[in-house]
Amino acid sequence: MLREIVLDTETTGVDALKGDRIVEIGCVELLNHIPTGRHYHVYINPQRPVSRGAFEVHGLSDEFLADKPTFESIAREFHAFIADAKLVIHNAAFDVGFIDMEFGRVGLPRVVPEDVIDTLSMARRKHPGASNSLDALCARYGIDNSRRTKHGALLDAEILAEVYIELIGGKQADLGFGVTETVTTLAVSTRSATRRPHEALQRPIALPPSITQAERSAHTAFIAELGESALWREYISPGAE
Repeated sequence: MLREIVLDTETTGVDALKGDRIVEIGCVELLNHIPTGRHYHVYINPQRPVSRGAFEVHGLSDEFLADKPTFESIAREFHAFIADAKLVIHNAAFDVGFIDMEFGRVGLPRVVPEDVIDTLSMARRKHPGASNSLDALCARYGIDNSRRTKHGALLDAEILAEVYIELIGGKQADLGFGVTETVTTLAVSTRSATRRPHEALQRPIALPPSITQAERSAHTAFIAELGESALWREYISPGAE
């Protein structure tokens, strides 16, 4: 069972190394690329002011965040939610940089790089030279992002989940057809292996006769006129004469 967490964060600014902090986390759980309905969402008191530029992006003010929990108080439940899962993130270096910085403050291990799937890198490989922002990808794949008037971590994670499925091949990438095809192939192979090369497949129920009894009687009478040595007599079923 493949478990993935599509994740997005909002922050006080753009530089974790200079003390900027996470103010919102949004996560959506996928199992085998299908949303389970489970999600994780929290607003966080960053214990420092939100920059003007960041506020214009996400609209989360210092006043709104003042009574929210600190990262330290939610760190372990967040870490438990993303544990043992691949993390699907757009422009992963940014979000992972902030998560690692926050985990480091509370003594939790950093994110394992091999567990991170960067959808921005995927999109750049698939659509080189094109705009690959989340909004541009929504337009390209026909995904409704009309609710995205401001960046919000949970909403962006939900939208990114749809974009990610398109990037890996579309919504019908795995609807269970593979299992059916495998079973069918095995069944055909088994029948082929047990049947002799010259043996024809037989219908389980014989088809009804395609000629009427009157036509059969007329044909029998015609054969009788050909004499006892007529080859056609070999093809008359017993009792037909």
